[in-house]
Amino acid sequence: MARLPVHLWAVHNGLQSLQSLEPPGCVEPYFLCANREERHSQRCDRRHIYQSPSLRWRGKRGAFDNAIGTSRGGRTTKIHALTDEAGRPRALVLSAGNTHDLVGAAGVLRLVPTPRKLLADRAYDARKLRDWLAERGCEAVIPPNPTRKHPASYDPVAYRSRNLIERMFCHLKDFRRIATRYDKKADNFLSAVLIAATFMWWIPIESRP
Repeated sequence: MARLPVHLWAVHNGLQSLQSLEPPGCVEPYFLCANREERHSQRCDRRHIYQSPSLRWRGKRGAFDNAIGTSRGGRTTKIHALTDEAGRPRALVLSAGNTHDLVGAAGVLRLVPTPRKLLADRAYDARKLRDWLAERGCEAVIPPNPTRKHPASYDPVAYRSRNLIERMFCHLKDFRRIATRYDKKADNFLSAVLIAATFMWWIPIESRP
């Protein structure tokens, strides 16, 4: 049988009193919340058990400002472009991948004078955009959405030339840095897109293989 130690020390010897890490009244409402979403909405001090930046599905901070958004394909970036009748890029705008195409259309149309005709697919079929173009004397060559009760008319013959924008994007993505984004900052990626677009002005689409 083991013997008792010769000297016994008091339990409280040399110990300091515990100090609270949270200010009074902050921890109690935090733990009374039903789920984690409500706990994140509480305006408590930074020092709590969940010190992550945000909830996982909200993405990293500043990602949306750098034109990065979560879509069905993952974290992506959209390039909105406006070309001339030869298929050369006239205006380029970046947006997050989960941004609607109409937002990008408003951005590129502000950069150039209003054209006489605007060819776009049915994703741009919005009354607000059609009215904006009509006020400036621009003909909207946009096929209507099949779900509309009162579809708008368009010129199907002129719409055949819309393949120029598709061919422009195809040649733009021949540049590996454009097809796959490696830049974190949106301005760095946009500068690479503009450099590639400059080369496309030297070699028109009609003369490419």
